[in-house]
Amino acid sequence: MIRHSILFALPLLIAANGLSLAQDKGTVDPKPLPPLSNPKDPKLPAKELFGRALSAAKLPPHPVGFYAKGCMAGAEALPMTGETWQVMRLSRNRYWALPAMVDLVKRLSIKAKKDAGWNGILVGDMSQPRGGPMLTGHASHQVGLDADIWLTPMPNRLLSRQEREEMSAVMMVREDRLDVDPKVWTPTHLNVIRDAAQEPQVQRIFVNAAIKKALCREAKGDRGWLSKIRPMYGHDYHFHVRMKCPDGSTNCEAQAPPNEDEGCKPSDLAFWFKDSIIHPKPPAKPPEPRRGPTLAQLPAECKQVLNAP
Repeated sequence: MIRHSILFALPLLIAANGLSLAQDKGTVDPKPLPPLSNPKDPKLPAKELFGRALSAAKLPPHPVGFYAKGCMAGAEALPMTGETWQVMRLSRNRYWALPAMVDLVKRLSIKAKKDAGWNGILVGDMSQPRGGPMLTGHASHQVGLDADIWLTPMPNRLLSRQEREEMSAVMMVREDRLDVDPKVWTPTHLNVIRDAAQEPQVQRIFVNAAIKKALCREAKGDRGWLSKIRPMYGHDYHFHVRMKCPDGSTNCEAQAPPNEDEGCKPSDLAFWFKDSIIHPKPPAKPPEPRRGPTLAQLPAECKQVLNAP
């Protein structure tokens, strides 16, 4: 399905460049984007419009469209600091989500302290105030149902604004890309990811294939939650939590449920450990920058979301 293939475009570029956009530094002094000369230009990429929306649409909370092609009404901002969480890269203004996702992140932060002994969690990107395509980074995170959780435990102190913009998460994958790094990977990481996967409203969790491999090897007892753990490019430092479309959300385009199999057989992971995937050759010609969809190419309701007070 074309819409679903969008999810793979950016991770492929990340893999090709050996980068993790989640680790891009922010700034303590963000400058507002310049005004658009013609915001009603029908050819203007929608990301230029949604990237300039600084507050949520005052509409009943609901997702619109698909995770990688949609928007969000009635978003809620995750407070920048809680007893068991701290938001990173504040300058991106991507700490917005539907209330159910905000509640989930708070709940996971408490579980990380209770079940893993962490002080709490560091929260990466969620969504923009009105969702929609982003100027940089993610292809998904557009409908308020995605959140990135760093695999670096929250320290036992309040991070400074500069640290939140510049501190890097810890790389969890071994240098050869074939397994996790035993110097930094611990059983507590399994506990945190398992807690997220066992949430009934969580549909998928994306991790690097080496992390999936480690979870398959180390999980004991009930292993049913492993079916939600999906290998994906660019998730070396964090895991990506995706919630299901909420019940009754008629304008949310659901993703097919994951296969109930654990996904732990060697054949399930073989693709991700091919040399051509681990060490991709750079393209002969650099790819053209993706313009992304226009507002007219998003669900019709996104125009209302964008124009709402």
